Amino acid sequence: MTDAASTESRPFEADVAKLLHLMVHSVYSDKDVFLRELISNAADACERLRYEAIATPALLGDDPKPRITLAIDPEQRRLTVEDNGIGMSRDEMVEALGTIARSGTKAFLDRLQAAEGEAGANLIGQFGVGFYSAFMVADRVDVVSRRAGSDQAWLWSSDGKGSYTMAAAAPEDAPARGTRVVLHLMADAKNYTERPELERIVKAQSGHVPVPIAIIDKPGEAPAEVADGAALWTKPKSEITPAEYTDFYRSVAGQFDEPALTVHYRAEGRQEYTALLFVPGTRPFDLFDAERKGRIKLYVRRVFITDDVEIVPRFLRFVRGLVDSADLPLNVSREMIQESPILESIRKGVTTRVLGDLEKFADKEPEAYNKVWDAFGAVLKEGLYENFERREGLLGLSRFRTTAAPEGWRSLKDYVAGLKENQTAIYYLAGDDIARLQASPHLEGFRARGVEVLLLSDPVDSFWVTMAPSFDGKPFRSVTQGEADLALIPRSDSGTDQKPADDVPTADFVSFVKTTLGDAVSDVRVSERLTESAVCLVAPTSGPDRQLEKMLAGAGRLQAGAKPVLEINPHHALVASLIGLKDDDSIKADAAHLLLDQARVLDGEPPGDPRAFADRLARVIGRALPA
Repeated sequence: MTDAASTESRPFEADVAKLLHLMVHSVYSDKDVFLRELISNAADACERLRYEAIATPALLGDDPKPRITLAIDPEQRRLTVEDNGIGMSRDEMVEALGTIARSGTKAFLDRLQAAEGEAGANLIGQFGVGFYSAFMVADRVDVVSRRAGSDQAWLWSSDGKGSYTMAAAAPEDAPARGTRVVLHLMADAKNYTERPELERIVKAQSGHVPVPIAIIDKPGEAPAEVADGAALWTKPKSEITPAEYTDFYRSVAGQFDEPALTVHYRAEGRQEYTALLFVPGTRPFDLFDAERKGRIKLYVRRVFITDDVEIVPRFLRFVRGLVDSADLPLNVSREMIQESPILESIRKGVTTRVLGDLEKFADKEPEAYNKVWDAFGAVLKEGLYENFERREGLLGLSRFRTTAAPEGWRSLKDYVAGLKENQTAIYYLAGDDIARLQASPHLEGFRARGVEVLLLSDPVDSFWVTMAPSFDGKPFRSVTQGEADLALIPRSDSGTDQKPADDVPTADFVSFVKTTLGDAVSDVRVSERLTESAVCLVAPTSGPDRQLEKMLAGAGRLQAGAKPVLEINPHHALVASLIGLKDDDSIKADAAHLLLDQARVLDGEPPGDPRAFADRLARVIGRALPA
């Protein structure tokens, strides 16, 4: 019972209200997800109590064994999920049940609202959304909780329609410690009061949790254990089925896809630990959170310590799972654990093992690995920029869209194996869109010679290529920077090599354009890289390439970029006509500026001065029209 006079009604935060509305009106057919989520929360509460009891054994009282109990009341159409874990205080209940605190939930909500019909329903199945999934099967949920070591208990109640109530709970109506979640089931969810149905769901989805689970068939009956609480990661690999691995992955990842790769091993030697890790099959919603934190739980001798410690580097933050150490002290603070040399050794070992297993996976199942790269390649490439020690291995794992395979993935090993005669570098073109990169005039000379070029469209690409000087002895080189140096590579198309024009008229025209443009460019020269277009802009040999310069300028980290080089193709019909134009410097001056603006547009930029561009274009067109 509660004191009605002390009952407080509060609205949910806006994001929670939206999420609850979606849960209540969900058409997602596999509603069993709610039970896995509630059991997972209960197991976490028991694990947290075990941790706090290390420093304060009195919290366990005379009830040291953790447990989760499912109680059925078919007559009242009620299902209760109860644990004897750490429990919650009033403020903790408000924080846990009234706000969205889980990283990635907001991103999930945004995607769910943007999706429609069956697509939105499928998203629910890919993301557990924790406690709130209870409202898919219940028209009211009551939560009674008592924090371990406290005499006071609290009741939280809501129908999921925009608000909830908080009130003090009578001590006799609350668990001695822990949390009791009472679901008042909807009429079409009555099957969750049937023992066989609950037992099926528990064994299929939650049999792995490290806390025993029991079912009480009817009020007043004794509980019957349906899961023994044996930790899955402590079992030999030969005794674990793929379905059990998948179930465990879904629990720790909060997703409902299939893991692409499972890494389960026990390390012995200087440090002893067990790792059970998974590479997800689909991209998690929180992959690009600003915090960029991993989601790996740390245990010490099966006691949950924290999920807020960095066990793998940030470029592996998509990996889910746990590490259970036999060497870390149980009575050390979480902050000190973060700085522990033992944990640092575990970090190195886990990272090496994950990258090694990814390499084996790429060799044995290249198509499946390509799907992993499609989902997580942009994150793995962060390691090329941030982690010198792992750079060589990460370059081997990296896959790229290229001019030879714009729709597929190519490794650098494949690239190097296809080098052309006299080719000494790995060429790349960086930008923000694959289609635009494919249409770039900078590729013309390379395409004519059959030289493969990496097409780099992820933001991190422009940075890591400056930090990774080479692969297999071949330096990385931007096709938008410096001289092309293509003269020694023979053309492979039907065309013939076009020697750079060095006749006097061409030299005079290049000199005229350079003088006319003045400080707008650092140089004007005849191009080796152009075969079809008239002009292009190139970055000077020193400094950033064109794409990196744009990114730095856009982020306010580059006050004034280097003046570009304007390259001209004297074999292009337009340029050839301008070279042959006699005694009309005014039109040639307009043409010089228009050529520069044309190069800017081809580079994805606007003309330097739109009004001047329009005036010059009008004059040139006017001259071409009959009088």
